[in-house]
Amino acid sequence: MHEYFAKMSAPETTASAPLPENQIRLIEQFADALWMERGLSKNTLAAYQNDLRHAATWLVDNNSSLDKAGRQDLLGYLASLVDQRVQPRTSARRLSSLRQFYQLAVREHWLTEDPSALIEAPKLGRPLPKSLSEQDVEALLMAPDVETPEGERDRCMLELLYATGLRVSELVSLQVNEVSLSQGLVRITGKGGKERLVPMGEEAADWLRRFSAGGRAELLKAQPCDAFFPTRRGDAMTRQAFWYRIKKHAATAGIKTELSPHTLRHAFATHLINHGADLRVVQLLLGHSSLSTTQIYTHVARERLASLHQKHHPRA
Repeated sequence: MHEYFAKMSAPETTASAPLPENQIRLIEQFADALWMERGLSKNTLAAYQNDLRHAATWLVDNNSSLDKAGRQDLLGYLASLVDQRVQPRTSARRLSSLRQFYQLAVREHWLTEDPSALIEAPKLGRPLPKSLSEQDVEALLMAPDVETPEGERDRCMLELLYATGLRVSELVSLQVNEVSLSQGLVRITGKGGKERLVPMGEEAADWLRRFSAGGRAELLKAQPCDAFFPTRRGDAMTRQAFWYRIKKHAATAGIKTELSPHTLRHAFATHLINHGADLRVVQLLLGHSSLSTTQIYTHVARERLASLHQKHHPRA
């Protein structure tokens, strides 16, 4: 299994000498154990590995290592990040990865002490996710040319994103057998392999029926494909390709707001809360494991209300 995780991501580019083999094995052992314990996604495990390689490289260059480092060594590493003007959020993430490593190492009896235990993490304000107004969402949904099979597919994907709050990775990997048009539901396998059922609403369901009966068959030309949203090559669309399509349609719609791949997911959650949805319901729909992750959208809603008050109240 070590080889599997080792192939998931390459080490960050560095001018230092390659990591010693024992450090590489230790990081791979950590990834194996974390996967067995928590079932994290490939991308999450790869991020942990990259952070640990970065830290291990600095430690080795400074006559230490992951398995021999003390508190002062880790403080020296964090100070080097400040000297390099690394963003505070990146430094906090790397410290978090080190903490995960040392907590697991102590738990599994690889080490007897956790040198990261008494190091305080920097206090960071959570950035508010970028969203769109309801008018901008409407313009974006109307942008694809639905007289073409690609445009019909894109309209269908945008409608489903906004109706369900799916992650883009969940959308592009959606399979035909995971869509129930009769019940108006999609079955999603999210982070950590957790399944959830998400209602899509009548508008999105109508577009899925239309695409399923028309544009999908025209794109595939009788090619077999399990993906609900295929390309003309007969395979599933990639996240990168769909992100390019979103930016293209946003330009057509004249949207000036800077977008991210999760913009419609954020709009879905924000607009639900703006219209009175219960926070725990939004948490379930988004597939968040913790309510604290969902609570960020209440801040977005409050900022929107404050902005409206400032703009329209005579004594604001």
